[in-house]
Amino acid sequence: MAAIEGHCRPAPPGAGHGRREIRRLKVCTVRPGLLFPHAVQAMQIKRRRTHHKTGKVETKTVYAITSLPPERASPAQLAELAQNHWSVEALHHIRDVTYDEDASRIRTGATPRAMATLRNLAIGLMRQAGWTNIAAAADHYRSRPQHVAAMLRLTA
Repeated sequence: MAAIEGHCRPAPPGAGHGRREIRRLKVCTVRPGLLFPHAVQAMQIKRRRTHHKTGKVETKTVYAITSLPPERASPAQLAELAQNHWSVEALHHIRDVTYDEDASRIRTGATPRAMATLRNLAIGLMRQAGWTNIAAAADHYRSRPQHVAAMLRLTA
């Protein structure tokens, strides 16, 4: 990266899940000839997490490339895109852990997308009902179907 133009810009610190996180993003414009033919920018994202209870510090570095040129995606915009990507991954993680989505045998047509949509709807409804632990909420409603009807305000 030394021969490539770039700069470092810290991301706003985040706090949640019992930890404080600081992200630093370095964005570089890449020259043609990279193994990824449409790559225009490369990023290095360093995350440093400090757990409040234990004081344990974790550092993780990830790399990414994009075809977006600097005039269409500033470092701040790239940081936001990367952060939004992790929220999508977090939702997929909930779907996989709670509903074992990756092991699903539904693979043809529009059915996988429809099932993902239904799972997202269920997760959204449980969050709207005040649940923070989706696995516990799913267990609760699975064993108490009448509570599902009440949550949806359905009557017989």
